[in-house]
Amino acid sequence: MAQSTEKKLTGLVAATFTPFTAQGEVNLAEIGPYIDYLITTQGVNSIFVNGTTGEGMSLSVAERKLLAEEWCRKAKGKMEQVIIHVGCTSLKESQELARHAVEIGADGIAVISPSFFKPRSAESLRAYLQNVATAAPTVPFYYYHLPGLTGVNVPASDLLEGIETLIPSFRGVKFSGSDLMDFGQCINHTQPHWSVLYGVDEQLLAALALGAHGAVGSTYNYLGSHMKKLLSEFESGNLEQARSLQFKMQELISHAVKVGFDVGVNKQLMAEVSGLQLGPPRLPIMPCPKVHAVSIKQKYQHLFSVH
Repeated sequence: MAQSTEKKLTGLVAATFTPFTAQGEVNLAEIGPYIDYLITTQGVNSIFVNGTTGEGMSLSVAERKLLAEEWCRKAKGKMEQVIIHVGCTSLKESQELARHAVEIGADGIAVISPSFFKPRSAESLRAYLQNVATAAPTVPFYYYHLPGLTGVNVPASDLLEGIETLIPSFRGVKFSGSDLMDFGQCINHTQPHWSVLYGVDEQLLAALALGAHGAVGSTYNYLGSHMKKLLSEFESGNLEQARSLQFKMQELISHAVKVGFDVGVNKQLMAEVSGLQLGPPRLPIMPCPKVHAVSIKQKYQHLFSVH
């Protein structure tokens, strides 16, 4: 694969929510307006589809294909990059989704570790990822590191050792863990054409100080414009201003955690802020009580002066 023709994945990437109807079916009609909202209101031009925020592991393979296809189709010519998460507990299904991502013109694929039968070592995790990558050898491949949910505590920096020999299409890590030492070691051992992206939104500034190339997160759906400002303040050396924005985000998330911040609450907050019809989450995640979403939205408006 010619690295020179690829665009390196940097900046803010919104981890998209999956729109559902009130009956809990996939709602493709909302994807076009969603993309327009991200571009025009938030200034976010890359997306990460069918991940944790998108409830990807609660979707069927058929639903994931439908969604991936629609996100790619509607983003074509508008967005810089569409990364499709194809990780499953089943290797065969993950390979199927990887092949499909190639067919629909995705800009990259990401794979989370299986979380029922767990890899016990970097070697077994590398072998699993290699087997998924072989199904889509021409597409940039990212490892999605999320130990808090997968229970797989293999350090991401260990995984990187020799990975490009096994996976020539390897292009980086979506690092959604809080271990900044492991994250730092990923940066320290990165290749020039890799992207190490941070996924814990409330610690973005710390990750930038360690050399993060960008960030993937759910809050960039509705805080994208403010967090882009954080990136530019950091790049300009205005640490005080960057800290101020990070602390505001932390205050919002702290408030949200107190009322019970999960994917369902986050999804409802996005709907309240954007006006998009995103529907309820899928069980076992429970719908967000309206009072919680309103409370978090008020906090959001107070902190970021959105009127």
